Amino acid sequence: MSMEQPRGRNYKTLGVVVALALLYSGWMVTQRTITGLPRLDGIVGVLLGLFICSRPAGNMLDLLFTARHARSGSSEQSWLGWVGLNLLVLFVGWIVITFGATHLIGR
Repeated sequence: MSMEQPRGRNYKTLGVVVALALLYSGWMVTQRTITGLPRLDGIVGVLLGLFICSRPAGNMLDLLFTARHARSGSSEQSWLGWVGLNLLVLFVGWIVITFGATHLIGR
């Protein structure tokens, strides 16, 4: 049994963007600001959230266009796990966008 990840699936990239989301959110909760300007903090949050969402969105498009080939080479459980992980990262990105937008329009 091979421990290699299927071609085209980059778990490390998804982990890095989730770590960025946690770092941003944790910093904003504890320190309340990154730059000292609420609007700029909000812009950073929205842009970071969009960047985070772009990774799983791109992965989903890849899956849609290569669905026949992607499922034939891997098990159904592996495929569903990959989709679930991407949906989770997409949700995390959405939370960061919401958090940033709240800082952007607040005050």
